[in-house]
Amino acid sequence: MTKKIKKLVIPAAGFGTRFLPATKALAKEMLPIINIPAIQYIVEEAIDSGIEDIIIIVSSQKNSIVDYFDHSYELEELLVSKNKVKEFELVKHISNIANIFFVRQKKANGLGDAIRYAKQFVNNEPFAVILGDDLVFQNKKGDKPALLQCIEAYNKYNSSIIGVQKVKKTDVSKYGIIKPKTNSFKNNEIEISDLVEKPSIDQAPSNYAILGRYVLTNDIFDALEHTKFDKSGEIQLTNALKLLLKNNKKIYAKEFKGDRFDIGTKVGYLKATLYRTFKEPDLKSEIKDFIKKELK
Repeated sequence: MTKKIKKLVIPAAGFGTRFLPATKALAKEMLPIINIPAIQYIVEEAIDSGIEDIIIIVSSQKNSIVDYFDHSYELEELLVSKNKVKEFELVKHISNIANIFFVRQKKANGLGDAIRYAKQFVNNEPFAVILGDDLVFQNKKGDKPALLQCIEAYNKYNSSIIGVQKVKKTDVSKYGIIKPKTNSFKNNEIEISDLVEKPSIDQAPSNYAILGRYVLTNDIFDALEHTKFDKSGEIQLTNALKLLLKNNKKIYAKEFKGDRFDIGTKVGYLKATLYRTFKEPDLKSEIKDFIKKELK
């Protein structure tokens, strides 16, 4: 019987060096997309996908994430005293948004190592993972969140699922790339035969990139324990997944629908901000006029 996916792991312990000096004091996951921190979009995607419990893997430098989801009693009292009802409800909503837990990764030893810290939390159940710097927005109201699309694929196959999208061939060296077992997807799903981390154009087995959405079976933890550190001194999730494939475990790719932004890069972050700006009627017109002026 397929177990329901109720738990989510968000690895968010990276230093965010591309955004220094801002990330010296502020977690990159807390960088605002207009007025909402990036990590809140991820949490809301999880809730809309049926997730009940969330654990965020942080480092000692990521107190801003912990503080953000905590109650802010002084601020709440101030807003009430000034009759700022809308602002009060907004702040209150954040602290009650979900069952959120935190654990600290003692040392930045890679994505795979970060996920190992969630073993006790997931308690022998399958679970989902969303990377803290990958945002996926849906164009139309009612469209399924990217994570939910992956969860539904898991419910079908009862196997680990990796969320993917096509990227330009010139960009394959930036991502982990899947090697499909057959030549064609069926219902945007396909079995994987191998994974290649950041291949060159001529060595890439496809142009389907792994893009920050996973549903994993519990045997990933045993694979992580048997995964060696790579040349950079990190334990990579991709290598653990490759080990599962070698042990004849089936893994499927789900080509999810949605507009995805890598906010771990400056260009991706700016694109995500503009994308959300153009969805705001009170901002769209003025910003479009500003951009036209600057482009002249």
